[in-house]
This record gives sequence, C-alpha cells and structure tokens, in this order.
Amino acid sequence: MKGDNEHRAIRKQRSRWAAGAIFFCLSIVAAGFINLQIFSTELYTLLSSENRLRTITVPAPRGTIYDRSGRAIADNVPGYDVSMLPGPRDSIASELNRLEDRLDLSPERRAALLSRNRERPGEALVVRENANFEQVAFIEARRPRFRRVVVDQRPHRRYPAGPAVAHMMGYVGEISPEELTRPEYAGYESGQSIGKTGLEQQYEHRLAGRNGIRYAEVNALGTIVRDLGVAQAQAPVPGEDLHLGIDLDLQVYADSVFPEEMRGGVVALDPVTGEVLLLYSHPTFDPNAFIGGIPLDLWDSLREHPDQPLLNRVSNASYPPGSTWKLVMSAIGMKMADLTIDTYQSDTCGGGLWYHTRYFRCWLSRGHGRLNLSEAIKHSCNVWFYQAGQRIGLDPLLAGVGELGFGSATGIDLPSERPGLFPDTRQWYDERFGPGAWTEAVVWNLSIGQGENAQTLLAMAQFYAALATGRAPVKPHLVRDETLAQRRVDWTFDLPDAQRRQLVDALARVVNEPGGTAYSSRLARWTLAGKTGTAQNPHGAPHSWFVGFAPAYDPRIVIAAIVEHGHPDGAPSLAVPLASGIVDRHLETLGLPPEATPGVRPMEAAPAPAGG
Repeated sequence: MKGDNEHRAIRKQRSRWAAGAIFFCLSIVAAGFINLQIFSTELYTLLSSENRLRTITVPAPRGTIYDRSGRAIADNVPGYDVSMLPGPRDSIASELNRLEDRLDLSPERRAALLSRNRERPGEALVVRENANFEQVAFIEARRPRFRRVVVDQRPHRRYPAGPAVAHMMGYVGEISPEELTRPEYAGYESGQSIGKTGLEQQYEHRLAGRNGIRYAEVNALGTIVRDLGVAQAQAPVPGEDLHLGIDLDLQVYADSVFPEEMRGGVVALDPVTGEVLLLYSHPTFDPNAFIGGIPLDLWDSLREHPDQPLLNRVSNASYPPGSTWKLVMSAIGMKMADLTIDTYQSDTCGGGLWYHTRYFRCWLSRGHGRLNLSEAIKHSCNVWFYQAGQRIGLDPLLAGVGELGFGSATGIDLPSERPGLFPDTRQWYDERFGPGAWTEAVVWNLSIGQGENAQTLLAMAQFYAALATGRAPVKPHLVRDETLAQRRVDWTFDLPDAQRRQLVDALARVVNEPGGTAYSSRLARWTLAGKTGTAQNPHGAPHSWFVGFAPAYDPRIVIAAIVEHGHPDGAPSLAVPLASGIVDRHLETLGLPPEATPGVRPMEAAPAPAGG
C-alpha cells in the first residue's frame, strides 16, 4: 500500500513538471505568436512584400531642348525597353541565350550583361533599349518562356534634325561602370542613359530629371504574375527644358550648303549678347544612331574614320588662322607700335622680302606695291605684315596676343573646349626648339597667322565680336540664361573707337570694293565686313578661312568659317561664299531692312555699333 502511494506521488510530481514544461513551451509559442501578429506585423509584412515584389525603375523623360523660336532640337518619343529582373545566374544566362538572336545581342553585349549581373546581382538588367515592334511581339507571344523579362514603354531621345545638330547636342548612351564610380553620377543606376558629349553632357543634371519606380508581383519561381502599375508607384520627375539661342533653320541650312566632301566648321554669334546662333562641324554623324546602343561596327567606323566625324571642329580643333590674324596684328600694332591706318612700310611689296638668308613670300608673286594699312588689309599683303611684326617686336607681340585672350578657352558651355596655341614667352621657344636653335624670324610667321599659331573658330569669332562692337565680348553660350549672359571676358579691345572704326572700314573694303579678297561674295542688301584667310599646313592644300560680321556698322551676326584644304592654288576659296550665304540668310530671317547703299561709309555718317 505504501509502495502504491509513493508511486502515485512520483507520477503526480512528474505530471506537474510535465505540465509546467508544456505550459512554458506554450507560453513561448504564444509570446512569439503575439509578437508576430501584433508587434512585428509591419516588419514581416515588409519582408513578405520584398520577397513578392520586384522594383522596376521608371526613367524620367529628359528635358526638351528648344531653339530660339521654340522649335524642338531634342525631344522624347515613346519606345520599348527590354529588361530582366534579378535571379539566379544560370537563369539569367539561359534567358539571354534565348533572346540574343531576336534582340540582336552581340557576343560583347551578352558578356557585358553577364558581367554586370555578377557585379550587381540585385539590380535589373536593361537588355535592349528601343526594341522594335517585332522584338516586343516575339517576347509577349512567348511570355511563359521569359519569366523574368519585363517590356516597358519608356521615353527615348530624338533629334529631329539629326546630323545637322550632332556636335552641338552630343548624344546619350548607357552609363558605363567607370562613370558610375564618379562623384557627379552618385545615385545613378546601371543601365541608365546619360549625356555623353555636347549639351547633353554639359547639362546632364538639369536635363536628366529624377527616375520613378513601380512594382511587379512575382511568384516563388520569380515569374511575374501581376504588374501593380501606378497604384503603388513613385512617379518620375521630368528633366528641365532648355532654351537655346540657336536658329535651327540656320543650322539646317549650314548642313545643306557645307561642301559635302570637305572637312571644317562654322560658328556664328550674336556679337552683342554672346548667344551662339549656329554651331556646325563637318563631317557629321547621326546622334539618333546612339539611341538604344550603337552597333559596334558603326561605332568603330565612326572612331576610326580618317575624317574624324566625331570631332567638333568648332570648339575642339585649332588651325593656323592665316590672314584672318592680320586684324589681331593691326590692333596690337596700333596699340604698341604707333601704327595708324595710313602707315606705309619702308619696303614695298615686290612679291616677298628677305630676312637675312631666307626669303619670305607674299601670296601675290608679282607683289602689291606700296600700301598703307587699310590697303594691306584689303589686299591681304603679307610683306606689309612681316614688317609690322618686325616693328612690334617678338616680346611685345607675345604679350599683346595674351592680353586679347588667345591661348585660353573662350568659356562656351560645352565640355572639353580646346584652347588655341600661341607662345607666351621666349622660354616657350627655348623649351621646344632649344636655346639658340631658333631666330627672331619666328615673328614674321606669327604675323601672318602661321608658325606656332593655331586658333579655334570660336576664339577668332570672339575677337571679331570685340572688333565689331568695341566692347569686351560676352562669353559665347548656347543656353539662354541670365547668368551666362553676364559673363564677359576679362579683356577689352582697348583701342580708341576712331581707330577701331578704321579697322572696320578696312574690313568692309575687303568685301565691298573691287580688288578686295572677298569682293565676289559681297551681299546685295547689307554691308558685310570680314577677312579672308589662306592657311598653309603640312597635310595638303591650304585651308580656307573667313571671319566677319554684318551689317558692318550695326552688327547682328559675327561668323567664323573654315574649310580644310579648301583653297588650292588657283581655285576659289570655299569658306568665303559659305559664310556670306549664311550671313545673308540670317539677316533675311531677322527681317532686317536692306541698306540703301551697302558699302564703306564715311565715319561721320555711320551710326554707333549695337551694344554701345
């Protein structure tokens, strides 16, 4: 009996321990359940949603770029992008294999996509931008085979004028892995399009806007089961629109009349405001070809083409300025060497001039005879300007050119502008050629725009704008912006207005009087003032230059044009009629009343130039 009682007591004790243990376990489960259902609801709901939802970037439309009359130079059109949601590496590779033929994916493109997936496995891959209708239809008709593929309608860049605006606008392309590491692209994502050159690059952060997001619901296999659309989305913010001073009609006109088989460029400025009216480089390319990724063979052909169609010859190429430089020499000579418009040199032009044992030629082998400065500009006499350089002296010339801003970039709102070349001191020659290995004869070459003298079209246009107005010019700018309109250069023309006006008269004679080197390209309705240039170079026939402005006594446009190898011996100079035609077209577009009698005016009868 006693034994039975002891056994019952032991069983009761064990039961109590077991019940306590069960209660304790149930309490833990209950506490976890309460925590899960009440205190951690938001956390686990979020984790569940992250498992179930995939984020898809919605690109912001880039800002539209307009010309001075409100016509679109760059806008956006709807297009289709094909993307792939994150997933196992082998699944990504398998779907790319099934898509590569239909989406025209090159082996290089496929390898780049797989490499990007390894580096950023959690990000969606943009497989193909700007897919065509047949490619989209192929995917949608076989949707079960492409579980991770997303087809989105997205805005794509368009350049209605295409090649006519290529170097000014630049183009957009997919951001590279190297660019993603730069501070200026913080917050950008792989696959995002950015401005690569031109205005698209210069104003990337104003044009780009802010991307939005939307969500797609996926199942456990990663297959998209529902697009949640805009219900749970963050809308993209469009980029800022830009308004330019460019005249799109003039831009297209320049493209249509530039000599087709030649290289060169032309730029036109408003000499008062500094707005760029025209910026054209030839040969050119179609920036629309870069939308959605440029084919590798086309990219290679553009990069390797001997004519360098990607080079902006207005802001990124420099040339010997030839005789267009003679106005720089005239201004420096008037300021530093007491030259006047009526100065005659001691040696008349007989076709050339000796410097010790070297004979420096004039372009006219029979010579120009005895000329004053005005006549030397009109006939472009080299011999007169050799002596002007000798009279000024090398050191004052080097200093004077620097004081006019040459050798520095103009400050145009384009990336990577290239400054021209001009020595700043004698030390430059010593370092380049060696002490004693050069002579003072270098000043003769410099004086006619040759030798160690290479300038951009922009730099020459800026100088002639100063000559046309008598004021420190506003730095050239493409975008109409109040801040940019206030940026003047830190130098002035620094001549009495009477002397400046005499140089303008001389330039008017170049174009409007018989015997002037541009007489055949004078305008019927307005007075064009300007200077021709024939620049020797080691690569072939001389380059053809023209720099000028019109109307001469109330300038509305200053123009600089060059046609490489455009002035072979005995042939017309191609840049002169090109520039003259563009100026005539612009003045007509402005609705400017014709002058009663175009030509050189007596000084007292001429109105003050625009801008003061």
